[in-house]
Amino acid sequence: MSLATVLLVDDEKNILLTLNQALQLEGYQTELAAGAQLALDLLAAKPVDAVVMDVKMPDLDGLTALERIKKLRPELPVIMMSGHGTIETAVKATQKGARDFLEKPISRDRLLLAVKNALEHQAVVEELSTLKAEVSRYEMVGKSSALHRVFTLIRKAAPTEGRVLISGENGSGKELIARAIHSHSKRKAGPFVKLNCAAVPHDLIESELFGHEKGAFTGAVTARRGKFELAHTGTLFLDEVGDMPASMQAKLLRVLQEGELERVGGGETIKVDVRVVAASNKDLQKEIVAGRFREDLYFRLNVVQIHSPPLRERREDIPSLVETFLEEACRTNGRKPLRLAPEALGLLVAHDYPGNVRELRNLVERLVILSEGPYVSKEEAAALLPSPHAESSGAMTQVPRISTPAPVPAVNVTLPTPLFRPDRTFRDQVDDAERDIILGALSFTRDNATEAAKLLDLERGHFYKKMKSLGLRRSGGETSSASTDPSATPEA
Repeated sequence: MSLATVLLVDDEKNILLTLNQALQLEGYQTELAAGAQLALDLLAAKPVDAVVMDVKMPDLDGLTALERIKKLRPELPVIMMSGHGTIETAVKATQKGARDFLEKPISRDRLLLAVKNALEHQAVVEELSTLKAEVSRYEMVGKSSALHRVFTLIRKAAPTEGRVLISGENGSGKELIARAIHSHSKRKAGPFVKLNCAAVPHDLIESELFGHEKGAFTGAVTARRGKFELAHTGTLFLDEVGDMPASMQAKLLRVLQEGELERVGGGETIKVDVRVVAASNKDLQKEIVAGRFREDLYFRLNVVQIHSPPLRERREDIPSLVETFLEEACRTNGRKPLRLAPEALGLLVAHDYPGNVRELRNLVERLVILSEGPYVSKEEAAALLPSPHAESSGAMTQVPRISTPAPVPAVNVTLPTPLFRPDRTFRDQVDDAERDIILGALSFTRDNATEAAKLLDLERGHFYKKMKSLGLRRSGGETSSASTDPSATPEA
């Protein structure tokens, strides 16, 4: 029996009662409204899964109410009905977002079919939206040369059966690389199973990998398949493999060599067909020298090695990542779309990320939750940026951190002082401002005009036309101003 709630809207009491009885007998819950305005008030206060509404009503006509419903809840399926239905009315209703149109008198079967189809269609839409959101979490975003090298290796390694070892810092996207390898391999129809070796207690990791039989140890009340069996015909991702205990490394090596295993407490040999992709944030060669990782296991895992670059090595990808995370966070948290002021984005681009992409995602979500909107200002971004961390040791040179202003509460954001100049016309002052904005965007994107246009929400062709009209030219990879007015020359 369905538990969906249908709102019935009609100024004729007998019709309301007839439709109500038909739907309730079929298992639907119902809400009744004797007018369009009552329906709008009810929708604002109660959850409803579908609406069946008359076109002709004295207080507010149904087509106008339909428009308001679609503004209030765009995803809500609405079925219109009329005793004076015409093709023109049906077309108007469909154009305004109606899911179906019924002519009175409405048969019980026609009503039930229309409601069933509307609810099923909405369920499919919601499922696709959920899947799209889930898939977007596993997309690798960016066009930097560092990420291009990763894509090239994935493209070469994925179609093969070669094992892959992924190195990189925490939060740099090692799991995304593993998922990309799986989704572009011959095993993509099989399961993708993951195990974080650092998160499993040492005395349980063998059971996690190989499974166990009933009674194998205290608490083993039933037999259980391990990750290898669950990943049969697919891919097993061993994250933080450098944290695997030494005793377990030898058993893992045997499975990789022979393709078979025994459950804990069992004697049966089980054949498995699994491609292993491993990852570690540790330098495994140093771990070998220190005696904490087996050299033979390292060579078994390291057929193809892919390095996941830290975010500081692919700063040019940050604007695209921010845009992706903004959209995702607004959707997840029920916020209206937000945009970052260029200065705010500049702070995010210049900031160092010890937690890499994972840290950036969390920071963007924090901005979405705490920002007043619809634009995130430089002050809001500065207030929410974490305090600088100590520089990490190592041979790699870190990009210097910029100094950020003292935190300013988001509720106290102030507007910039107007740049009025009595000695210049309004048009000239507007041109000055546009010139500064364009040069600032190009500076933030390291003279990448495509990214600058995207940052300013302009078509690339329009962006170039605007540059030309303002006397800006690109020469030798740099952008300069052709203006002869010294006061119009932006600061470097």
